[in-house]
Amino acid sequence: MDKNKKGFITQSLHTPYPKKDAYNALHMPVYDGVAYEFESAESIAEVFSGKTVAHAYSRTSNPTVEYFEHKMKTVTGAHAVVALASGMAAISNVLISLVENGGNIVASNHLFGHSYALLNQTLPSLGIEVRFADMTNLEDVQNTTDDKTRVYFFETITNPQLEIVDIEALSKLAKSNNIVVVTDSTVTPPYVFDSKKFGVDIEVMSTTKFISGGAAAFGGVIVDNGLFDWSLLPALHSWTEKFNKNAMVARVRKEVFRHLGGTMTAHTAHFMNLGLDIMPLRIDRCVENCIALSAFFENHPKVKAYSYPGVSSHKSYELAKKQFAAKPGAVMSFDLEDKEDCFKFYNRLKLIRRATNLNDNKTLIIHPESTIYAEFSEAEKEEMGIRSTMLRLSVGIEDVKDLLKDFDQALDF
Repeated sequence: MDKNKKGFITQSLHTPYPKKDAYNALHMPVYDGVAYEFESAESIAEVFSGKTVAHAYSRTSNPTVEYFEHKMKTVTGAHAVVALASGMAAISNVLISLVENGGNIVASNHLFGHSYALLNQTLPSLGIEVRFADMTNLEDVQNTTDDKTRVYFFETITNPQLEIVDIEALSKLAKSNNIVVVTDSTVTPPYVFDSKKFGVDIEVMSTTKFISGGAAAFGGVIVDNGLFDWSLLPALHSWTEKFNKNAMVARVRKEVFRHLGGTMTAHTAHFMNLGLDIMPLRIDRCVENCIALSAFFENHPKVKAYSYPGVSSHKSYELAKKQFAAKPGAVMSFDLEDKEDCFKFYNRLKLIRRATNLNDNKTLIIHPESTIYAEFSEAEKEEMGIRSTMLRLSVGIEDVKDLLKDFDQALDF
């Protein structure tokens, strides 16, 4: 452990600007401008040819967005970071950049609904095969892998199943097969999860969640830990020859991201910069609330089952402690007797909000089977572990006594 390394919040607050601000502003200003002037024909030509780096057009780069990327790079220790318009933009840009037509991805069979749809519907139409496996079973993963497998894709903690993969073990398997490890770490952001330590090559996150600071804006990031030799991937052969260790980021920035147009706005980056500074304070409070709510669910007769990886009753509790510093996010799930009871309870809530998001400052609840997964078949829901009796809870930072009071009255039927 580096004794001289500053704490997370200190690093975030004091990340220097890439360039000195003309007015010495303590917060990075919001640069809403679209185009940037150059002093000469030669200087603008050098930027467009890739010989020098500078902002030319805000669809491809922007000073406020650049600073957010710089802060994320500082707190993660990553090789490079790219900010995008959403978490789904981050996932799609990465996978399209890494996998060529005819290659395949082995993905977790338990994924967020829109991620599953991207992999099950959109990517196959582009000639990218996707195979689903139980990522908690390395034998199943190995049996699903072949010489065309380019990526292992999974969530650090699945949403809403709350399943946890042994990331270190999976990374070792991937390395033995020259496969890129890509994880969606939205529910376990850098403050609680050091992805590089566990062998993750690429992290993707929806910054809409914990990072934004209370659902103030939506966005996403791609974090390249600099661990993978990109010359081993067919999709990046030509990019490696020119950009070496920066091959993946170069393809994202200069081709996929630029062509698909998933740009993070300057105002969004401003919210992300502010939210990142105080994210650990919010996470700590959310986790405290989750622990208290777990004790309530465990003892309530109407709650048939509940799941939160931060309590010892969860099957992956020890793995959660090892990988996420005993702070495994703020998502919980619990089951009532049947769907009718779920809806009855759902409608009786007075404080907790009925909404589809995670890690807002407010506590949110949703019935996944009838909402996020409504368009999936019954067989697909069963495969993904989506039950009609289950409710998903995203725990916020309210006073826990008020949350408990609302749950108690809503269950009194």
